[in-house]
Amino acid sequence: MKNKKTGLEIYSSTFGDILIESNGKAITKVKLISKNGERPETRPDRQTTPDALTEKATRQLEEYFSGKRKKFDLPLDPHGTKFQSSVWKALLEIPYGETRSYKQIAQMIDNPKACRAVGLANNKNPIWIIIPCHRVIGSDGSLTGYGGGLEMKQKLLEIER
Repeated sequence: MKNKKTGLEIYSSTFGDILIESNGKAITKVKLISKNGERPETRPDRQTTPDALTEKATRQLEEYFSGKRKKFDLPLDPHGTKFQSSVWKALLEIPYGETRSYKQIAQMIDNPKACRAVGLANNKNPIWIIIPCHRVIGSDGSLTGYGGGLEMKQKLLEIER
């Protein structure tokens, strides 16, 4: 059985190596696979073969990191449960330069008691930065968990100030 044709690119950013993957129609994954100076967590088990979408995502990430892009213009296809998808959709509604609490996201998806579940869905976000889980903070304004580390979360939020 052949694998679906996908684009795969590794973009070396100021934060480290970012894996970008597409299914040929939409971006399916954006993930930090190594922080600068560290050994990669994981590497793809196949050769990187960029496609038009991964190249477009790379350009848009470069623009975002340099402060020139405030909104991504990419088709997205994150895979998750119905609940996770509802959380990720809500994250896309958080404007550039703003933050929301886990509680606010739970309210946005009409499930006000699901604060912890929102946090778990954030943790499973397969399309980092573009689906802006870094914009979700604690109710008291504190920075809380982020897969790329709190330092990266803080730097992403600083880019947006």
